[in-house]
Amino acid sequence: MTRLHWLGLAAVSAFLVVGAAQATGNKANGRTLVYTCAGCHGVPGYSNAYPDYPVPKIAGQNEQYIINALHEYQSGDRTYPTMVAQAQSLSEQNIEDIAAYLSSLKPIK
Repeated sequence: MTRLHWLGLAAVSAFLVVGAAQATGNKANGRTLVYTCAGCHGVPGYSNAYPDYPVPKIAGQNEQYIINALHEYQSGDRTYPTMVAQAQSLSEQNIEDIAAYLSSLKPIK
């Protein structure tokens, strides 16, 4: 039983360390970098022409979600061509900067 408790404590500790890690993004640089993003993601009511779907609003989105999404576009796990092209041009620091800035904004309704 003691071994099981230690294993559980180690798992929880690892989760807390990973969960507490914050991106080290520069919000000021992120503000500059999202200029291109705002052309689609910042327009109220904007929808994509084909396939037809509403473009998600990313202001106020969770920082880690933005980082994960951009990494998935870079790796090809997400395949929307425009976003793949945009993500390919970003460095790791750019991604962290963008995530830091967008997550600091008030969500657009």
